[in-house]
Amino acid sequence: MEDLDQAGFDYRCDDAPMPLIEQGIRWLAYFHARFLQTNTQSLWPVGTYWHLSTRPDEWHKMRTGPLKDKAQAIDERLNQCQFQTLVHGDAKLANFCFDLEKHDLAAVDFQYVGGGCGIKDVVYFLGSCLDDDGLHQHAASLLDEYFVHLKQAIIHYGATVDFYALESQWRDLYSFAWADFERFLLGWATEHYKLNSYSKAQTNIALTAF
Repeated sequence: MEDLDQAGFDYRCDDAPMPLIEQGIRWLAYFHARFLQTNTQSLWPVGTYWHLSTRPDEWHKMRTGPLKDKAQAIDERLNQCQFQTLVHGDAKLANFCFDLEKHDLAAVDFQYVGGGCGIKDVVYFLGSCLDDDGLHQHAASLLDEYFVHLKQAIIHYGATVDFYALESQWRDLYSFAWADFERFLLGWATEHYKLNSYSKAQTNIALTAF
């Protein structure tokens, strides 16, 4: 155990400026690259706290509709991704502690770490940092930045993986990750602020694939 305040990571925020969001994106990229194709035998087989198999009650509470009907197919599309890593599973802004002097950060709350495609963490992080307008304005460029860092991190760790195939697959799963989290919210908190027009648009993109 380490006291992150004593280590210099003593800044937390609820409304991060873009440089701190970019630091979070970089951290996720290096975390995912470090644990590509890791055996999850001693961890959760599927990371994150909202995946379908752990949320049957929320699924039952959803109104009947296309997202409820396709929830299982969306879950399978994410879980059967060829390129698996470890996901943090709760990579929200509140779980990052920043060292403003060194332009660095540390993460906390690893109880939901498990297997999955890294794009799930990216989607969840963006939704915790940006409101609806911010997502429409910045999500695409931050996604591009994530993959720039991911490529650098894969080289840094010497991972043997086809980066371009991985990027293509994870980009294709971007809308499915949004739809998956929206499914959880619609059964858990129908008035949640994260249920916005950007999330809805991404969910609709995923649903058109079926």
